[in-house]
Amino acid sequence: MTSQDEAAPEGPPTTLSGVPLPEGTGSERQILQQWLDLQRATLAAKCEGLSDEELRRAAAPPSALTLLGLVRHMTDVERHWFCRMWREEDSAPLYRTPQAPNDDFSVAEAGTGEETLAAWRREIDRARASAAGRSLDEVATHPRRTGWRTSLRWMYTHMIQEYARHNGHADLLRERIDGKTGF
Repeated sequence: MTSQDEAAPEGPPTTLSGVPLPEGTGSERQILQQWLDLQRATLAAKCEGLSDEELRRAAAPPSALTLLGLVRHMTDVERHWFCRMWREEDSAPLYRTPQAPNDDFSVAEAGTGEETLAAWRREIDRARASAAGRSLDEVATHPRRTGWRTSLRWMYTHMIQEYARHNGHADLLRERIDGKTGF
């Protein structure tokens, strides 16, 4: 059998190294959700297989940024945009405070990578549940910015941007830790 005789794969790939790829069609809601899920899966892939020490390693001096710090930050970001904006109970930040607004990026000795990743996954589940019954046009008022309102559509777009930005950081950190690039 020659390469010309080989059957072409049916349809586009659905994953790239286990990371789900967005489909090319669907409703606006489905496409936004798929792109957000891609970004979430990308951060998870950047942390996969690393020890606690490696997750805590600031691998791009002089920056103190770590993969674990990025996960902590995204945990609070998920919690804020999908739960706190809708005034859900128990939605205060887990890692940062008004007195220390960047503490979500800081990694203390307490808590393991496994615990931190589990907290992040719980917040993703809460975010999905919070958004599930809402219209993309539904609007929430920011809890700290008086009068500032935003739609769920804006929140999805913002979250995709937030993850994409930090996944670029995660790419560099992971490459510096063990040379792994891509997913």
